[in-house]
Order: sequence, then C-alpha cells, then structure tokens
Amino acid sequence: MSDHTIKATGRSVEGKGASRRLRHAASIPAIVYGGKAAPQPIQLDHEQVWLANKHEWFYSSILNLDIDGKVEPVLLRDMQRHPYKQLIMHLDFQRVDAKQAIKVAVPLHFLNVEQSPAGKASDVVVTHELNEVNISCLPKDLPEFIEIDLAGLTLGQTVHLSELTLPKGVEIPELKLGKEHDVAVVVARQGRVEVEETAEAEGATEAEAAAAAPAEVPAAKVEKDEE
Repeated sequence: MSDHTIKATGRSVEGKGASRRLRHAASIPAIVYGGKAAPQPIQLDHEQVWLANKHEWFYSSILNLDIDGKVEPVLLRDMQRHPYKQLIMHLDFQRVDAKQAIKVAVPLHFLNVEQSPAGKASDVVVTHELNEVNISCLPKDLPEFIEIDLAGLTLGQTVHLSELTLPKGVEIPELKLGKEHDVAVVVARQGRVEVEETAEAEGATEAEAAAAAPAEVPAAKVEKDEE
C-alpha cells in the first residue's frame, strides 16, 4: 500500500452556492462516503490536488485523507472537471476497510518493447489494446500499477489478460466470467501488410473510377459527325 497523504478540511455548509464560493476561493468541494460512518462533506486545496492528479497513484492508490488531523484510508472514486478550464469541480472519496476486498482500475506499464523482436522490426506495429486493468484485492495488496515484460514479444503474438503476472493477493475478476473475457492486452501486427492493402484498395478505387468515366471522343470525329 502506498503512502500518499492529501489534506482536507471538514465543511458544514453545502449546496451549489457554497460550492461555488469554495471554487472561487481556490478550494474543491468533496464528499467522503462508505464504511460505517456517515457521508462527510469536505474541502481540499485546489493547487495541492491539481499537482497530485498529474500522477498515476492519485487514481489507483490508497490515499491517506487527513481531515482536520484525523487520517483515514480512502480511494478516489469520481472526479468532475470543468469542460474547458483547468479546474477540478468536485471529488468523491470512498472509505477503505482493511479487511474487505476492493475493486480498482490500475494502470499497465509496458516494459522492454523496443528490445523485443517485434519492437526491433521496422514493419511490425505493437498495439496496446488496454492501458489499465480492473483488479480485486485487499487494500494492503493494492499495487500502483502492473508491469508487463514484453522482451520476448514476436510478430503475430497476442498477450491476453490471463498471461499477466499479478502480484500476490491480486486477481482479475473479469477472467472468472469465461474465456471470451480473456481479452487481448498487447498485439504485434505486420504493419507493412496494412500499408499494402491500403495501397491496393486505393488502386482498385482509381481503376473503378476510370472505368466508369465516359470515354473522350476525338475532336475530328465530332466534326465529321456534325457534317
């Protein structure tokens, strides 16, 4: 479990007007819910949260939420952003019980792609079908990310969810739903074939257009017919 602390202050006034005043004062209205305690409205410093939200751990780690000196573990569950301003409008945090499993989407880190046979080939395209994966584990076992070593990736190879190396105590609930849920994570395709197919398709289109166009009649022929 990571050790990232976010400071917050309790608030007693709620409503759109109160939230608007908080934002004008460079604060973010937020709520903490879950567990045995009642939901608690809080406010956070916008600058601190804005800096934190640039890191992966802010979205996938257990956060130590310090509310007026009382610290409790939470997960970020929702973030509302302004449609065009660099402004966080509202945050939802969920309390974490150390004895209960949690479900979290954690980022994937792809290692050694450039050193792999597929990565070294100029005509191979390596595609990341997923950039994060939903896992289930106890809070103490939650990883900030999952690494995928692609040093042996070859042309035509596909890495599926079931092939990921998971930390101890971590599982992927989706894999329990059947083989059809064992989706691709990484695919190494032949890039040159796609280019050739595109060129052939364009050539066929041009040929069809030329065949459909009316043939030009020589000027001399036209004059003769008119006579």
